[in-house]
Amino acid sequence: MDINFISEHGEGMTFHRSDDVLWLSFPSFDRESWLMNAFSTRFGGVSTGHLASMNLSFAQEPDCREHVMENFRRIAAACSFRAEDIVCSDQTHTTNVERVGKADRGRGITREKDRTDIDGMITDEPGVVLATFYADCVPLYFADPVRHAIGLSHSGWRGTANRMALVTIEAMRREFGSDPRDMIAAIGPCICQDCYEVDYEVAKQFPSAYVRPEDNGKYMLDLAGANKGIMVEAGIPAGRISLSGLCTACNPDLLFSHRATKGRRGNLGAFLMIRGES
Repeated sequence: MDINFISEHGEGMTFHRSDDVLWLSFPSFDRESWLMNAFSTRFGGVSTGHLASMNLSFAQEPDCREHVMENFRRIAAACSFRAEDIVCSDQTHTTNVERVGKADRGRGITREKDRTDIDGMITDEPGVVLATFYADCVPLYFADPVRHAIGLSHSGWRGTANRMALVTIEAMRREFGSDPRDMIAAIGPCICQDCYEVDYEVAKQFPSAYVRPEDNGKYMLDLAGANKGIMVEAGIPAGRISLSGLCTACNPDLLFSHRATKGRRGNLGAFLMIRGES
């Protein structure tokens, strides 16, 4: 399997395998013994066809609920948490961030979602697995080692333009007293600038440092760089922000990519949990 790294900034990610399940984690988060962090790949599930094999979306046809539930059980077992403890987002490209807790466990997995339009979640309760989902958009991980609080947010171009990273940091400051100078953060696998072509209406919403004009009148947008810039502006030291170095579109055999497959794809999952009593 060839894996193309698009960035040498930060530490990248560590690959793990348990039986057939292959997943990734951030070394900076792994060093925090109170945290569990993970990002799934396409490997280790039971889905078939263009959803093969670790599809984590109940909405992607023609997958069936039984296959997706088995995929959740497998990634959970590999990463040492319980599928029943997952709290799923309800992503609609907003900057809505919700505080969740033990009472929310199972939402979107073992029971119906009772929240809508939620692209980010925060918690300070152990045993609550935050889960957000991807196929090119940007996973944003946050942890406060002082207050033992975490956040996990989904940010596409709309979320990035509306500063989802800042909104999540401010939610953690408001709810837990988190100081961004104490926090660590990570930006998971997403589409890279060389693969992400946008039009002028999208490009004009971003600082020029993250936009490269092309001869065809289109623009190449650096979503990962833009999100890191927002984190730094919000007060997280640059040296405490990790980038995955992996592009979803450059690696369609490893990761699901909407752009690379013209929409024929499953969903990847990002997971973050405070270890401890469940």
